[in-house]
Amino acid sequence: MCDKIKWGILGYARIARLFTIPAIVNAKNAEFYAIASRDEKKLQECEENFGVQKTYSSYDELLDDPEIQAVYIPLPNSLHKEWVIKAANKGKHILCEKPIALNAQEAMEMKTASEENGVLLMEGFMYRYTHRTKKVLELLDSGIIGDVKYINSTFRFFLDRENTIKMKAELGGGSIYDVGCYPLDFINMILKREPTEVAAKYLYKDGVDVMFTGILKYDNNVIAVLNSGFDAYDRMYTEIIGTKGIIEVPDTFLDISGAITLHTKEGVMEIPVEKCERYRLEIEDFSDAILNKRQPLISMEESISNMKIMDRLLALR
Repeated sequence: MCDKIKWGILGYARIARLFTIPAIVNAKNAEFYAIASRDEKKLQECEENFGVQKTYSSYDELLDDPEIQAVYIPLPNSLHKEWVIKAANKGKHILCEKPIALNAQEAMEMKTASEENGVLLMEGFMYRYTHRTKKVLELLDSGIIGDVKYINSTFRFFLDRENTIKMKAELGGGSIYDVGCYPLDFINMILKREPTEVAAKYLYKDGVDVMFTGILKYDNNVIAVLNSGFDAYDRMYTEIIGTKGIIEVPDTFLDISGAITLHTKEGVMEIPVEKCERYRLEIEDFSDAILNKRQPLISMEESISNMKIMDRLLALR
């Protein structure tokens, strides 16, 4: 068997251009083989910048290429289900950008298609591969803060780009889909259960939410709050409060170096975290999962659970 997975990408999106393609190029077990775009200028730019071997003017043409083993889908949220299922039916393993779908029903249909075709499907939560996330989980597993009672997680930024799909309702725009899904996944990763009660507040502009706050109450007497937005200064932060201490996580979803702050009765401790390459680690894990016929880090069961909670929150709009 080959030791490198040949990747194709559906669309030369900003996230693909800036992050995922460089990650594939630098990954030890992956090869950037093909890209599809209807924009000839984008294809030429991709060839010049990354030396991609094959370019296609349609997504279907790329999926018909028998050399391609895995595809990355950075398309607008409203197109995820269609192209994940098409890719699965062509026998391609699929890394799909978050959110995996617009609702839980779509996610379940995508999971079924991947299973029926014997391919892997994973949602692209690259932050799960960082030293920061791993250190948080290590601290929680150690029991140093006791039983978790409260989580507050925020991801917001000031959106000042024109004509962005993030502000188009018909394409699955809005802050909860774009960045609110991160704190939701982070909370779900820690608590590993779905809430018994949810509440939510939204502010809207041009048909999409530009500010969102959700409250989740659990059967083990835990409350979690998640926040997202496009309309105010950048903020990315999480606090996890337990019966014996607090974990504060600045830059929760980034892979930069920094520190996690631990508060206990012994005092305050700064725990350093090293810089890493979250996108490359994600690509390497998914490629290795294909090569070694195992499941990647993030399961579709987790993604479907996230979408079930999001469905309940979105129903309160």
